[in-house]
Order: sequence, then structure tokens, then C-alpha cells
Amino acid sequence: MKSKKTETYKKRCGDRKDGRLIRSINPMSIFALYVMQTRNDANNYISDSVELDAIEKYVHKKRNEGFEGFNAMYVFAAAYVRIVSQKPGINRFVSGYRLYARNNIEVIMTIKKELSLNAPETVVKFFFEPENTIDEVYNLMHSKIKAYQNAAEPEDADDLEKFLRFALKLPRTLLRLFMKILNRLDYNGHIPQSLLKISPFHGSMVMSAIGSLGIPSVFHHLYNFGNVSMLITFSTNRHEKDIKRDGTIVKKHYLDFIITTDDRICDGQYYSEALHELHKYLKNPELLEQPPKTVVQDIP
Repeated sequence: MKSKKTETYKKRCGDRKDGRLIRSINPMSIFALYVMQTRNDANNYISDSVELDAIEKYVHKKRNEGFEGFNAMYVFAAAYVRIVSQKPGINRFVSGYRLYARNNIEVIMTIKKELSLNAPETVVKFFFEPENTIDEVYNLMHSKIKAYQNAAEPEDADDLEKFLRFALKLPRTLLRLFMKILNRLDYNGHIPQSLLKISPFHGSMVMSAIGSLGIPSVFHHLYNFGNVSMLITFSTNRHEKDIKRDGTIVKKHYLDFIITTDDRICDGQYYSEALHELHKYLKNPELLEQPPKTVVQDIP
């Protein structure tokens, strides 16, 4: 069955460039925006894991099909995109004491040119559609990552690097004033679209493959500047030996992940259902090869 395309909402008073104001939330949820005034006031942490058997078999299959460098990262990213298509509430954000449904699915990652201590790095933002399959997620991410790693100059980072170099030339007093102006613009939804496009602090989710650094997943805070409402760190470094009932020992390989969320964007039951969806796709990555039958729209 062909996927239903995402509906386009007509922009109304109170909407932002990057999100649609949600007008139907209950009074307690609105009041909570004033009680927990920053994202770090509202941080929640979820620590979880899944066995890697299904993902490892799927990675092997995709590499045999010609998907160069395919790994668990692409499965995780595609699973997140699929969950947003069914549970769009996890793609909301809070700004200016208001709750918004984000217009896009924007995944943010830090990319190094090579895995060495002093290798240059940049922050890359990937834009997805809720109908995207895992092949489409891989093609978009892999091409952008390889373009940066193979370029003589970090072309993908040019706009962000230019902005940062400009900002850091300012004296500290002016830079602090500049940040206050940016925060005020963000509060009122007036940050320029060109800056929203490159900002690593504005997006759906920050994803970090911590395992490539040789360490376990970390409990990472959210950022008070910007509007990222979710941050995921994951690692595939953990192996354990499990004793079966017959006395045999089986070595198991795990994907560990820690999700930091903004408690204000949706309730515990909603997050729980989204987590169950994540487990479903991590245990059955083949489900991500077809687009969703329908795309669920967020509340008005």
C-alpha cells in the first residue's frame, strides 16, 4: 500500500518557521512550560538495550547488496524516522513557553573526517520525510557523510564555520550580547531560516555513535539554546556471556542506548509507546524497507 503523503498545514498566527503551534493541549501541560522553564529543567533519561543479532544479520545482508559502510547507525536513524511518522509527538519542541509540532524531521550528527584524535569535524544536519525507507535514509546520510570526508575542504561545514568564525571574532561582551539577541529572536520565532538550516541546536534529535570512541553510552544533557527535544547516544561495544538452562554458555552482543528527552513535549505513556516501536524496528529492521502505510499527523 502506498504511503499517504504528509499533510501541509496553512500557516497561522503564532506558528514559527520551523513549527506549528499546538493549540489543543490541556491546561496542566501549558502550566508545566512555566514550571520547567528550560530543557535542562525537564530532562528525562531512558537507558535501554537490545540484542544485536537481528541488526548484525541485516547489516551483513545490506553490505552484500552493495550498501557500502552500512552499520547500526543507519538502522537507528531509519527507526527514528519511522517512529516520528507514527508518533509525531516526539518531534515537538518548546520555545517561548509554547509547544510546537516541528515541520521537518531533522537529525543532527557530529562527523569526523577520520577516526583520529585531532581530525577535523563538523556538525551535519539531515532532513528526512516521514515516508522515507531505510534505503532512502542510508542514501541521504551516506552521501553527505562521504562528501564531507572525501572533500579537500569541509564544504558541508562552510556555512556553519563561517557563522562561528564571525561570532567568535566579536569581543566577549559583544558575543554575550549577540547570544542574548539570538535567544530573543528564537523566543519570538524570528531566527532567520538560513540560520535554522545550519544550526546544530535546532532540530528533531541529536544522535551520537559513542561506541566509535570506545566508550559506553553517556547520559547527555539537552541544550537550553535552540529547540532540540531529544538526544540519543548509543554503543555496540558490550558483550556478555549468558548461561542457558542446559548449561551451555552463549555470547551475546548488545546495542546500548540512552535517550535524553524533554519531559514537556508529551507524556510518559506516549514516550513508552514510542520506545516499544523503537524496539520493534531494531529487532526487525526489514520492516523499514517499505514506507509506512499511513503517516499520522500531530494534534491541532
